[in-house]
Amino acid sequence: MAKCDVCGKTVANGNRVSIARSHVSRRASRTWKPNLRTVHINVNGENKKMHVCTKCLRSSKLQDNA
Repeated sequence: MAKCDVCGKTVANGNRVSIARSHVSRRASRTWKPNLRTVHINVNGENKKMHVCTKCLRSSKLQDNA
């Protein structure tokens, strides 16, 4: 399952509404997945591989171990 190891962002569910919003307004279920990247992070002196969303990467919540 897609989940950010820092903020806990997961898959979101909702409805896809047809473009032609007619009287009926057809709907179909869909999912939004978080934009995850696998990065190597130094946590408490040891290197770990974590799945992190791009929002956490941009906000400098992590210290990169290049």
